[in-house]
Amino acid sequence: MSTDLIFYALAIPAILLTGVSKSGFSALGGIAVPLMSLAIAPRQAAGIMLPILVLTDIVGLRAYYGRWDRAILRTLIPGSLLGILIGALSFGTFSEDAIRLLIGVISVLFVVSRLVLPALTRATTSLSFLRGTCLSGLAGFTSFVAHAGAPPVMMYLLPLRLEKVTYIATNNMFFFITNLVKLVPYALLGQLSASNLSSSLVLTPLVPLGVFLGFRLQRMVNEVWFFRIAQAGLLLTGLQLIWQGTRA
Repeated sequence: MSTDLIFYALAIPAILLTGVSKSGFSALGGIAVPLMSLAIAPRQAAGIMLPILVLTDIVGLRAYYGRWDRAILRTLIPGSLLGILIGALSFGTFSEDAIRLLIGVISVLFVVSRLVLPALTRATTSLSFLRGTCLSGLAGFTSFVAHAGAPPVMMYLLPLRLEKVTYIATNNMFFFITNLVKLVPYALLGQLSASNLSSSLVLTPLVPLGVFLGFRLQRMVNEVWFFRIAQAGLLLTGLQLIWQGTRA
């Protein structure tokens, strides 16, 4: 179990923000691994986060149980499974610095994509299996590598103009299924080691607190400014990881 104070100084807000993401602020869901990767290896950060993500998914789904759109999930899940498979088969191909660079690029691209989402939301308002498979496949891969699958899924869901609760429930159920499936290859690849699981266990009590804060913030904070602050933090973290990766 890591006793590095810097790691926990980064991990605690990362877990809280992950919990907050399950109450509708899905853009925050990919911030944990980039933050933790500033202190530890990205693969270790991903291994520590996966059990926490599954638990967070369960807690977050309780408030929206049964409110998800089944047709959308049937469109997205096959591509996600394919992306997870590609991520598992390519595990170990990239160096830690290459993964830092990849996570940094994903983080920066996500923030940039948010700037052009108004244009993307006019692209389509109907289901597309091809588009859904491509974007969910990318989400499955980036989720496997760095638990950063939110951007592609948001790019698919937002143009559908779903009712708010349906959007949150569908997004949460998608990642609950995706994270459950990821447990198998993570275990086979040694990502769920005793060391990683012990760190996950120490951080677990923060999960319900993060979800609770998310529901409170949803009622109290202007969503536009909340996203702007969070995206600024993610952008800075992404740039820091890109600098670390390219320097090496």
